[in-house]
Amino acid sequence: MSVLTRDEAQTRAKLLDVHRYTIALDLTTGDETFASQTVIRFTARTEADTFVELKPAELREATLDGRPLDPGTLEENRLPLTGLTAGEHELRIDADMRYSRTGEGMHRFTDPTDGETYVYTQLFLDDVQRVFAAFDQPDLKAVFDLSVKAPEGWSVLANGITTDLGDGHWQATPTPMISTYLVAVAAGPWHSVRTEHRGLPFGIHCRRSLAPYLDPDADEIFEITKQCYDRYHEKFEEPYPFDSYDQAFVPEFNAGAMENPGLVTFRDEFVYRSAVTDTERQTRAMVIAHEMAHMWFGDLVTLRWWDDIWLNESFAEYMGYQTLTEATRFTDTWVDFGVMRKGWGYDADQRPSTHPVAPDAVDDTASALLNFDGISYAKGASALRQLVHWLGEKDFLAGINTHFARHKFANAALADFIDSLASATERDVHAWADSWLRTTGVDTLRPVVTRGEEGTYTLQVEHKGSRPHRVNVGLYDLDVADEGRHLVLRDRLDLDVPQSTPQPIGKRPTLLLLNDSDLTYAKVRFDPESFKAVTECLSGLPSPLTRAVVWNALRDAVRDGELPPTAYLDAARAHLPHETDLALVQGVLAFASTYVADRYATPEERPAALTTLSSLCRDLIRRTEDGDNPGLRLIAVRHCIDVAAHPDTIAAWLADGTVPGGPELDPELRWRVLARLAVLGATDEAAIAAELARDPSAAGQEGAARCRAALPTEEAKAQAWEAMFTRDDLSNYLFTATAQGFWQPEQTELVRQYVPRYYEDAVALAARRGPAIADAAGRWAFPHHAIDEDNQRLGQTCLRDADPIPALRRKLVDQLDDLGRALRVRQP
Repeated sequence: MSVLTRDEAQTRAKLLDVHRYTIALDLTTGDETFASQTVIRFTARTEADTFVELKPAELREATLDGRPLDPGTLEENRLPLTGLTAGEHELRIDADMRYSRTGEGMHRFTDPTDGETYVYTQLFLDDVQRVFAAFDQPDLKAVFDLSVKAPEGWSVLANGITTDLGDGHWQATPTPMISTYLVAVAAGPWHSVRTEHRGLPFGIHCRRSLAPYLDPDADEIFEITKQCYDRYHEKFEEPYPFDSYDQAFVPEFNAGAMENPGLVTFRDEFVYRSAVTDTERQTRAMVIAHEMAHMWFGDLVTLRWWDDIWLNESFAEYMGYQTLTEATRFTDTWVDFGVMRKGWGYDADQRPSTHPVAPDAVDDTASALLNFDGISYAKGASALRQLVHWLGEKDFLAGINTHFARHKFANAALADFIDSLASATERDVHAWADSWLRTTGVDTLRPVVTRGEEGTYTLQVEHKGSRPHRVNVGLYDLDVADEGRHLVLRDRLDLDVPQSTPQPIGKRPTLLLLNDSDLTYAKVRFDPESFKAVTECLSGLPSPLTRAVVWNALRDAVRDGELPPTAYLDAARAHLPHETDLALVQGVLAFASTYVADRYATPEERPAALTTLSSLCRDLIRRTEDGDNPGLRLIAVRHCIDVAAHPDTIAAWLADGTVPGGPELDPELRWRVLARLAVLGATDEAAIAAELARDPSAAGQEGAARCRAALPTEEAKAQAWEAMFTRDDLSNYLFTATAQGFWQPEQTELVRQYVPRYYEDAVALAARRGPAIADAAGRWAFPHHAIDEDNQRLGQTCLRDADPIPALRRKLVDQLDDLGRALRVRQP
């Protein structure tokens, strides 16, 4: 498929004004394809040639102003439009389009629980051409008038209110001016719950088989939605710009969610079949808030080209966390951001594939797709949080509202955004943007504490990097009334880095913490006295956000080779039993198990690491025996399963259907136990088949695939490999589940033969199945646990000689950099 270049998009934008799409989709034509008829009304400003994008199974007919076009001129995904004259034109396209099993275009899914079928669109970034013909670039906005013919018993959702006309025909109200990638359709026998808020219809929708799980949470989802809606209307002068607000939880969705105007689509794992923690509910709420922010920033005002994707994602990420904190019961969301999201940005920004938050130029759509990463989300949101701290929220929101007023229902670029902010302040926002948005890498801040006269001290911050920072500096002293177990905040200073002069701090604090409150984006280190205080008193810090900053600093020091991985495990073992914030417990345990135990520990060190983590989890389970903290207990039970080195205890839990003292094993926990037993060679195909008969749902199918791939036999590995890399019939989710089971640190020798095979097979698979599967193959099927130079050499050879498609190349670059980091961390 030809990718659209920036130059081509700019040329076409100068030529065309697109007015209206009239689209008719027929979803009753079979299981493989659907019919797509499109009428595009547009104006050409001058005589020229151009093209329209389309990727059909069959192009039946095309006419331009009534003149037939030759379907044979369609080359890859481009149909030439030659000899355009200045003035108005009408293009008609009649085609059959293919359903997808990879989450791209029009995805089709049949629920194994009840046999019901659902379809939905995911048209981002350039997948609209898989559904209907379009001038597929974000700055050619138009009105979309959509009708759908659906099977009997289905309902149809779209960007606007849909009307059932009878006999399976549905009509959506025409949209305002929006970009092609934001058009959305979801059709099937949905279970729907509806309400109204401030005169606007709200709806939530899921598969029928998930109705028993959605209904108990409907009030919570609607409450969060309404609270965010009201808060955004307090912040933004421009009212919500669309006629309804539907949220559809759809199967096998590749992203967390997608901000289609009026019809946000979410991965339906957010409809919880099993017990979850309050932090996981907070994550769902944050995604709701994030996607609603896009209704203004992304949908009302849209980027002109994909180099400004941060204008969509960074803004929504910042607003999602901030608005959730202000408007809902989830008041500590920045803790979760700090411990779970921020590291994503730090990691991405230290790899060879790093890029500025706002890159100078993104040459084409394939390159643009690679920038949906921790930089565009977490780093960009961190930059905006620093901007608000530096600028003040009042001026920040004034600039945002100016931006909406200037560019509503149109497109804007970075320069427009900065000009809008500059109009609201006397500060040099343009210089700030150059320092923060046009540069790469993570600054490092290190304190130097110097004793002065009469026992007073000063602080000088060593600054490795180029960005200016306004940071909080926390000064903490031991709580003498508590026998030295806790720290109390003496003072929190506001400090500009780089400094003009040393900062007086009075008497020597027990702990001096840079970036207390986590208001900037930088790695921080400790002076020796403060590091000693951290090792002894981390859990005694009063604020969970402060503790998140400390845990991030320890994490970064491990990854940079400045702190032994065992020291991180020791800190976790000492302080997590006293931790009260669930996001912190989850984040620390995730890093300790996934990275420290599974990758940074050598094979000789790994048993001791697992023993430490098992002991820690048992402590947490004992701590929660009284039932006061079921969320903490659930986290501990999950991780106790994941790090089990011997099968007896967890096998007994599975046989009994419960953990002694609770919880009972729900489907998620049963599959988790069975997967670990498979890794340990303590279960078999018969047990997996029996569990699948017990839970034949889509999640159960994924659990079974994961377990089967994890079995430590040559036959199981061969079957899993063939399913992933040969048959091409796995959906995106089943591919991911199989890949997750395949590579296990306990099975390094068993799967060693597959390491060299991976590179050749992944390149071929990505070329056949496209970016979504390429991403999954690079993310999940990569041999993470082959921490050796042979694997690194094979990967580098692949990058040099095999020419993987961009989506796979980016993932391989990142994985190989992480592999190199693990090798360095392992060095004595």
